[in-house]
Amino acid sequence: MKLIQLSDIHFGGENGEAVTAAGSWIRAAAPDLVVVAGDITLDGKASEFDAAAAWLGALPRPMILTPGNHDTPFVGPGELWERFTHPWRRFSDRFGPEDGARWRGAGVTLSTLNTARAAQLRWNWSKGAVANHQIRRVVRELQAAPAGDLRVVVCHHPLMEVLGGPMTARVRGGVDAANRFVGAGADVILSGHIHLPFVTALPFGDGRTHAIGSGTLSHRERGAAPGFNVIEVEPGCVRVTAMAYAGGDFEAWRTWAIDRRA
Repeated sequence: MKLIQLSDIHFGGENGEAVTAAGSWIRAAAPDLVVVAGDITLDGKASEFDAAAAWLGALPRPMILTPGNHDTPFVGPGELWERFTHPWRRFSDRFGPEDGARWRGAGVTLSTLNTARAAQLRWNWSKGAVANHQIRRVVRELQAAPAGDLRVVVCHHPLMEVLGGPMTARVRGGVDAANRFVGAGADVILSGHIHLPFVTALPFGDGRTHAIGSGTLSHRERGAAPGFNVIEVEPGCVRVTAMAYAGGDFEAWRTWAIDRRA
């Protein structure tokens, strides 16, 4: 099975050339699933969501999405009012549930987890958070997955800090969530937020659960060219290729091979 992992497209601040080329590349690749791990827009504006919906609507289906911290309105008094009263309405009207979306294909079970918050009791609302009820739900879904399935969780913020990453996520409850997801059999946790592709093993359990982050298709680059991930699920391993935009097209920038549990 082939998955495409996108995140941090930031419509309103997107790299137009890279977005156009990515659309053509993904359609030609004909993936089994497209995963979008948040920050679809820059400022959560309705016009940005409309542009995102038009571009994503031209990509192959099925598709599953989770929002990011940029996907709530926050520019102007009226926007702030909607942020506090209906923070995810613009997202859910176009893309479905902001939390708890599920998908199953041949040998893959996937659940989404919204780590973004419209407001928090700390100054930097861009950082992530996980509630206990969200952890319990994801654990139940992981445990209910058929034997042999690759168990996947999709969220916007990396649940644990990425060593050497260009920015932090500081997810409240993230370490506990990661530990409990490992215990429930999670194989990979897909995220975005830091605008840099990475693959790293989580330091719990047997060490076979990996966090996988994708890059950005915006102008907000942080050490890597605009890009996305191609994830190929094989019986014995998961292969991750970070694609990077260069010279008008995408090419492999870095690859990883992750051994699956027996």
